[in-house]
Amino acid sequence: MKNKLWLVFILVTIATWGVWGTFSDFQIKNGLPMIAEQYGIPEGTPVIPDSIVYIVWALTMVPCAIVALIINKGKFQHDWKSMLLGCTVGLLGAGGQLVLFKALTMGPSYIIFPFIAMSPVIVITLASIFLKEKATKWQVAGIIVALAAILLLSQESNKSGSVDGWVWIVLACLVLLAWGIQGFFMKFANNTMDAESIFVWMAISGLVLIPVAWFMNDDAAIFMQQEYALQQGGVAFGIQILNSIGALTLVYAYRHGKAVIVSPMEGLSPMVTVLLSLVVFSVIPNPFQIAGIVCAAFAMYALSR
Repeated sequence: MKNKLWLVFILVTIATWGVWGTFSDFQIKNGLPMIAEQYGIPEGTPVIPDSIVYIVWALTMVPCAIVALIINKGKFQHDWKSMLLGCTVGLLGAGGQLVLFKALTMGPSYIIFPFIAMSPVIVITLASIFLKEKATKWQVAGIIVALAAILLLSQESNKSGSVDGWVWIVLACLVLLAWGIQGFFMKFANNTMDAESIFVWMAISGLVLIPVAWFMNDDAAIFMQQEYALQQGGVAFGIQILNSIGALTLVYAYRHGKAVIVSPMEGLSPMVTVLLSLVVFSVIPNPFQIAGIVCAAFAMYALSR
């Protein structure tokens, strides 16, 4: 991989997803009081539900898709093969997100997140078998350390939640498979499609699942009846568009780089989230996260060699 464009794009993804993770998680849990105050949203207003967050995220994919089409001079691959590959990538990503929302209502996040964070293992396995991708010794070391970093960074300090039942385990497995297979297909699709068309199909797939998100529970309809729903949605849009920008650059990263390298790098964005949370919200990282930051720093160096 003499071409280092992949590294530029994946670093943008890590940065944007890291910032997105910082503010998105805090908004869902706490309502982002500092930002909300600027929009005239009083303290105590109900925080935005996951279903609305998904809908807002899907909408933020639209302006990014328009930018992608502009970059590609309006060219958009819409033959049956391109549509199938693009929608596969999009539906695996967006569908996995919806399943994750459901899993989190049934099981503990401190088990679910570390579990699904291992999706790069599936990407690496599939890319090695079907795409015959290989890594240097330094990159192999980086992959191993990156996986350790991803696992460490996903450890939560406040371990609360019920572990009753088993359905949430099945749902978590589905998310793991969906996001792992998505990474493989993102690289596979780039072999025959331009990155911009892949992203447009991802945006379309996200929009298609909006009705599913709306009817998954009553939270969305109830929230929209609140007085400050639009203001909350506006704040969410500004946060979620960072996720969409990162998704666009991720497609470019897979275009120019190997899936076995890009995938573990993709999972290191929580490092930025942990560091930003410390600076912005004074959230002290736990020992696992500190170790994860150290591992992530080495992994990024090794993988970029």
